[in-house]
Amino acid sequence: MSTLMGTPMKRAKLDHIDLRILAELQADGRITNVDLASRAGISAPPCLRRVRALEAAGFIKGYHADLDGRALGFEVTVFAMVGLHSQAEADLKAFEAEVATWPLVRECHMLNGEIDFILKCVAPDLSTFQSFLTEKLTPAPNVASVRTSLTIRRSKHEPGVPVEMLEEDAK
Repeated sequence: MSTLMGTPMKRAKLDHIDLRILAELQADGRITNVDLASRAGISAPPCLRRVRALEAAGFIKGYHADLDGRALGFEVTVFAMVGLHSQAEADLKAFEAEVATWPLVRECHMLNGEIDFILKCVAPDLSTFQSFLTEKLTPAPNVASVRTSLTIRRSKHEPGVPVEMLEEDAK
């Protein structure tokens, strides 16, 4: 059992079939129910019921295409480390709400430590990112500091979670 801030978290009871379904859908969200059922070792009707139950339970949050940003002209990926003047909950939520309005920010994570937030930003070019940085991020309310790191290349991109680790535990 894991803990989060001293509170035990119980992992939901998923059997090996549920985990196989999750792993297959994570790898290929366009897989047909018939193929999914075959890979999970069950027939199609119960497979579809399980998928719907996994969706209803919140294990599957949605389906999307994994787009190639570079092919679409987004050549620049930058991580911005943001420090705030105040870490009061209202100020944190206000910053998160502001970030939600910025299309160039693709991910926002609140951190524990010297940095309050890390933002993953994409832009077509450095000039566009620089404008975002100087016109939106740096002057945003409560922002005390911003440090940026431009990525050189991405050597691993594995969306989702390592379901295979859960499958090993379920055996």
